[in-house]
Amino acid sequence: MNDPKFKYPDQASFDFVINYFKSKNVSTKDIAKITYQIQQAYVPGITLAEAQEAVLDVLHKREVLNNAMVGLALDRLADQHQLPEPLQSIIANDSGVFGVDELLAEEGISGIYGKIASTNFGYLDKEKHGIIKKLDRPADGSINTFLDDIVAAIAAAAGAKIAHAHA
Repeated sequence: MNDPKFKYPDQASFDFVINYFKSKNVSTKDIAKITYQIQQAYVPGITLAEAQEAVLDVLHKREVLNNAMVGLALDRLADQHQLPEPLQSIIANDSGVFGVDELLAEEGISGIYGKIASTNFGYLDKEKHGIIKKLDRPADGSINTFLDDIVAAIAAAAGAKIAHAHA
């Protein structure tokens, strides 16, 4: 059903993402630290506060929230063993040849912010800075197949936002 009176739930979408992050011990400050780290060599005088503001701006973009919600919901369902096979095993094992997690994050989040963001994402996906490394190999055995890439993409997009503002 396509209800023409439907009001898009932007705040509820933002709250969903932030609350999921909190449940996984991820804060916007954790993401901002990554953004700060990747931009400090290129933007003299950048502050952590500026990086955090950029992260929050990225997280208020509807397309970012849509893609994040889909990936986070898939992680949650996989964590609860609610996905059909073979998808359950593929996501639970973060199969290296799956690539859908990177595709959703890169094209659906960082890709919105241009080539700088895409390059930043590739770097972060490979190097696993800050909280991304902890999410990639969680000590508690939880499933973060999409989460680590979503966090990297948000940090990458925020970095691009800062780079463009200082160009």
